Amino acid sequence: MMKTLPVISGVSADAGLSSFLQTVNAAPMLTAEEEKSLARRYRNEEDLDAARQLIYSHMRFVVRTARGFTGYGLPLADLIQEGNIGLMKAVKNFEPDRGVRLVSFAMHWIRSEIYDYILKNWRIVKVATTKAQRKLFFNLRKSRNRLGWMNQNDVKALSDNLDVPEKTVLEMESRMSGVDVSFDMDADSDDEANYVAPAGYLADNRYNPENLYEKDTATSTNNENLSMALAGLDERSQDIVKQRWLNPDDKKATLTELAEKHGVSAERIRQIEKKAFNQMKGELVA
Repeated sequence: MMKTLPVISGVSADAGLSSFLQTVNAAPMLTAEEEKSLARRYRNEEDLDAARQLIYSHMRFVVRTARGFTGYGLPLADLIQEGNIGLMKAVKNFEPDRGVRLVSFAMHWIRSEIYDYILKNWRIVKVATTKAQRKLFFNLRKSRNRLGWMNQNDVKALSDNLDVPEKTVLEMESRMSGVDVSFDMDADSDDEANYVAPAGYLADNRYNPENLYEKDTATSTNNENLSMALAGLDERSQDIVKQRWLNPDDKKATLTELAEKHGVSAERIRQIEKKAFNQMKGELVA
């Protein structure tokens, strides 16, 4: 039975950001079938309630993505609002029968809206008017490996790589140097000073939902393909492959052990194993 989701509320001053975040994090996750059913209802019947449920169930990913951009000095609530706009655009353009989950499809739209918002509102960005200059801006924020000014070789390399004038690189570097701070404040600093240090707001991408989802999906797909390939082998070949390669390291069987078990020579086990691998490779590639 389809979950009934509450009406979406925005990130408003009345409700408060913390209340909004609690509501979003408590939203139930949709299964693949529920997601596909809702997307079809919206796409085929223009069912706005279905679209609202898709958006609401995915807002937690907008929040997590927006947190990764708090280092630009813009309010988290505003970043979330922009990300939500991207999520809405993703839902509008999502095709449920392409075999891709909405979260993977939506990340591009979410980030795109947040990128545009940062470029339009961050006070020091006045030269990022072209695509190349916008790329320069984000590359400088992500890739600088030291504080202070770049040397001429750094400037030329970045200029050539991004196809922008060296003057533009120097101007952007000058503007960005005005907001540089130490990664972590001294132990004697007060709490307010610690709050603005990069150590306090840089995102931890180890648990990025998009990366975790893609990794889980790839693992699941690989396991399914492996199971299908094994199913095409005879019983003896299956046993040899499993005992030799799919058991934990401390329980993997040797050629000699398998030879005794199946009453053949160790060389024969090796030949069976090689033949099984060739057959499985054909199944996996196909």
